[in-house]
Amino acid sequence: MSLLVVGLSHRSAPVSALERAALPAEQRAKLAQDALVAEPAVEAAVLSTCNRVELYADVDKFHAGVAELSTLLAQHTGVPLDELTPYLYVHYEDRAVHHLFTVACGLDSMVVGEGQILAQIKDALALGQELHTAGRLLNDLFQQALRVGKRAHSETGIDKAGQSLVTFGLEQLAEGTSVERWAAGKRALVIGAGSMSSLAATTLARAGVAEVAVANRTLERAERLATSLAEQARGHGMDLASGSANGHGNDLPEVASPGHGSAFGPAAGVAGLVAVPDQPHHACVAGVPTPDGACAARPADADQAGAVAPARGAWRAGLVARAVPMTEVAAELAAADIVVSCTGATGLVLDAEALRAAVSQRPDRPLALLDLAMPRDIDAAAHRLDGVRLVDIESLAEASADAPMAADVDQVRAIVSAEVTAFGAAQRAAHITPTVVALRTMAASVVASEISRLDGRLPDLDDKQRAEITQTVRRVVDKLLHAPTVRVKQLAATPGGAGYADALRELFDLDPEAVAAVSRADGNHPKRGRA
Repeated sequence: MSLLVVGLSHRSAPVSALERAALPAEQRAKLAQDALVAEPAVEAAVLSTCNRVELYADVDKFHAGVAELSTLLAQHTGVPLDELTPYLYVHYEDRAVHHLFTVACGLDSMVVGEGQILAQIKDALALGQELHTAGRLLNDLFQQALRVGKRAHSETGIDKAGQSLVTFGLEQLAEGTSVERWAAGKRALVIGAGSMSSLAATTLARAGVAEVAVANRTLERAERLATSLAEQARGHGMDLASGSANGHGNDLPEVASPGHGSAFGPAAGVAGLVAVPDQPHHACVAGVPTPDGACAARPADADQAGAVAPARGAWRAGLVARAVPMTEVAAELAAADIVVSCTGATGLVLDAEALRAAVSQRPDRPLALLDLAMPRDIDAAAHRLDGVRLVDIESLAEASADAPMAADVDQVRAIVSAEVTAFGAAQRAAHITPTVVALRTMAASVVASEISRLDGRLPDLDDKQRAEITQTVRRVVDKLLHAPTVRVKQLAATPGGAGYADALRELFDLDPEAVAAVSRADGNHPKRGRA
């Protein structure tokens, strides 16, 4: 096993560097493919999230591998290598396994214990499988990482302290007040319909907002997200005249380059945007429809402030789930109390000018903005606007540095250490298997050759005698090979045991190509398996 990971994360780089290094979906696929084209990688997978960009590979040579993977990361992120290098970390073999298992358990996340990283690891594996860049090693590694992460969440209390980035962000906006009390009765706008946006919409609905508006490029994605809020909810998306999906699994296109306005700002040109449908559709969830299409809460569910008091963990009665046509986004900004954006578009989605215009229409109501995108969706200049509070990845990173560690972290670390040891032993044992198979194949060939010679020297042997002699010779060979092969597998499973395969090949003068043929048949390496 020669597993190598080169990457950068919120622990090694400032958010500004992570923002520059963010990889849209199509670029991740190209990076994995280019890693295989280049030497010395024979397998590759890319893990890219809001918090990290990492390239995993099975390499033939360590130093050449580090140089090549670092160069590829620089090329595909567009960050010059000399600027990227100070932020890069390198993990090799068991340390690389330990790193991914730690990531899978949420111990390396900005919010310790968060579980969404498991879905992102699953996506990285699925991409590697789809592109055929992940061979046996990376398939085994990522699948085991998913199992380790699930084990950590099921066997420890890491979930009690761990929370989603969405919840952590909302807590920062609430500033010491419970999210439920702070969000009760407010109007929310969620921009995007990917996994993070879906989590945001669900979290807000459960927290008790009175209304959730979903803005998204395609009708289908908006409908799926709205449906997830409640069975009766329907969503209508917004369409764009041009552009394609870009970013972290979400559905807003590349709408503007930095410095050239935003999708919702005046500089973007609203005329270029086509809304579907012309009017937003309202859907009631556990409420009573009123003639104007809104939803009224049952009187028994209302508190003195007019907000609805939900049961713990339940949906708030009277929730309105609706869509926001693109032509009405400016008005929605003026009406919303909370905006959550996570599109991963390469340009700003909300610029300061659009936000300033919205705030001017609501001088007495604050506007809370949560930007979970990387690169960022919301202009950082929003920090300077009166009546606006912006929490983004950078401020979340600063806040998380002071967050207390869960008491269960030590238990999770123990699980990770044990799993790393077991995985390394299994991989090292598997590494010698092709050599053992090649040895036994060679031994069988020698037996067959000698029996053939015996037939020529003793042509009068009958079938029974020939079979008995053949069986005897095979038993002798098997007994002679049994102890060494069992022992070499045991030794190979120990740290540094990879050298025993080389020793076995030397001692028995095994053809390297014969061993490689077994590896290819076993699907060990995508590149080596090609004709």
